[in-house]
Amino acid sequence: MSPVTVTRALAQLTAEGLVVTRPGAGAFRAMPRTATAATGDTSWQEVALSADGAADVVPRTVDASAVLATLAVPPPGVIEFNGGYLHPSLQPERAMAAALSRAGRRPGAWSRPPIEGLPELREWFARGIGGSVTAADVLVGAGGQTALTTALRALAPPGAPVLVESPTYPGMLAIARAAGLRPVPVPVDADGVRPALLADAFHATGARVFVCQPLFQNPTGAVLAPARRPEVLRIARDAGAFVIEDDFVRRLVHEDAGPLPRPLAADDPDGVVVHVGSLTKATSPSFRVSALTAHGPVLQRLRAIQVVDTFFVPRPLQEAALELVGSPAWPRHLRAISAELKTRRDTMTAALRLELPDFSLPHIPSGGYHLWLRLPAGTEEQSLTTAALRAGVSLTPGRPYFSAEPPAAHIRLSFAAVAGTGEIVEGVRRLRAAYGTG
Repeated sequence: MSPVTVTRALAQLTAEGLVVTRPGAGAFRAMPRTATAATGDTSWQEVALSADGAADVVPRTVDASAVLATLAVPPPGVIEFNGGYLHPSLQPERAMAAALSRAGRRPGAWSRPPIEGLPELREWFARGIGGSVTAADVLVGAGGQTALTTALRALAPPGAPVLVESPTYPGMLAIARAAGLRPVPVPVDADGVRPALLADAFHATGARVFVCQPLFQNPTGAVLAPARRPEVLRIARDAGAFVIEDDFVRRLVHEDAGPLPRPLAADDPDGVVVHVGSLTKATSPSFRVSALTAHGPVLQRLRAIQVVDTFFVPRPLQEAALELVGSPAWPRHLRAISAELKTRRDTMTAALRLELPDFSLPHIPSGGYHLWLRLPAGTEEQSLTTAALRAGVSLTPGRPYFSAEPPAAHIRLSFAAVAGTGEIVEGVRRLRAAYGTG
């Protein structure tokens, strides 16, 4: 065995308490553990965690089940149709490793960074948005989930309503509920959020925040239609409200997509939009670098909350991000995943039409990493999810994507987290078998 393997094995055994290491002497078997101390009584916490102190306070429940479903590693042999990140074979591992190595050698790379983020990285994010956005409008954050949390905490007090697309990203619903907010659904169709219903929701609730994903919406894959973009901004402005734009997969565009619409923030001189962008989806779940962009006094509130919560994003990671996006490997990587994601999408679409023609696929997206399917009438999505896992394929049920009662049963299938097209075909075959027995 190599020295690296031995070192890792010893570290694992030490962590498990089976081995102790003594510098200069070696590694030794640990002494048998003494009897475990008596378990305390933690039942008092049930009262403490549920005592809101006032009848009108919204309970700050934290349901992480939908988020954990996309982060959990499936058992061996299970095909991962529920993943939310690129498969390791699609990640730019060599480019990231090289960027991190170069970053670590930069002068001052391990010193404290500016609170708002490195100026060059803020400038890079600002250029990606366009319009009148400058580096001064950008805060570098630690991943899209953290940025969304900061934005919601800054813009809405506990107990307030927040408008959300329906269906929408379960992780955002979890953030809102954990902050004591009340998610109010606004239906989405093939052209994105429906402006008339958005205006009605603002009027009925008095909400001051609307969270949306105008580009390749999760889970439907819809792109906000050109005619609706100014309408959404006008409706929010008239309501005195903010729009949180979660621009999470702009860099996961498919090869056949054509020109992309600009972010809503690029066409917003009035500070209505708080834009969230991230490098994570196009790189690795561990490459957690994001940006919050805003105009006006709200930027200072966002900055204050982010500083209190996280201080700043580690400088080596910011330096590595700069090295990565400034290298020739970055555009090559984006072109490669653009072509591969299209191939995988087409493979999954063809397999579904062949094996499961009863499953409705109303929209085939030209970006992102998943498909949103409506199940045949009478199909119970949780039963299908359970049967599919027994058959060796993990998928995501549709219920967690709705903040209220769903109109029908759905499932979401990811084609980015699997090893390749062969696994996609086999996974759909297993899903067909599960559907037949579910």
